Amino acid sequence: MIKHIVFFKLEDNSDEHKNFVREKIMSMKDKIDELKQIEVGINFADEERAYDLCLISQFESKGDLRAYAVHPLHVEVIKYLKSKNTITKVVDYECS
Repeated sequence: MIKHIVFFKLEDNSDEHKNFVREKIMSMKDKIDELKQIEVGINFADEERAYDLCLISQFESKGDLRAYAVHPLHVEVIKYLKSKNTITKVVDYECS
């Protein structure tokens, strides 16, 4: 099993925009076969080092993660986030 975790720092970090981005990311649920689990959390920590959102997703294999990366729905989400100057950090790892 593969876990894919992404942290997002939004230029517009208003509650309204954070909720919009969360829903945009969650819109991929049940629409991409390779995407086995998806969760998006909105951060409540009020610290300079904190990011605004966290995506935790799960895949059966590295190949499935690669297929997800180029899936049109995922590419659409990425395109939107880039258009809003979103900063991201990622961790991918194998779990049992």
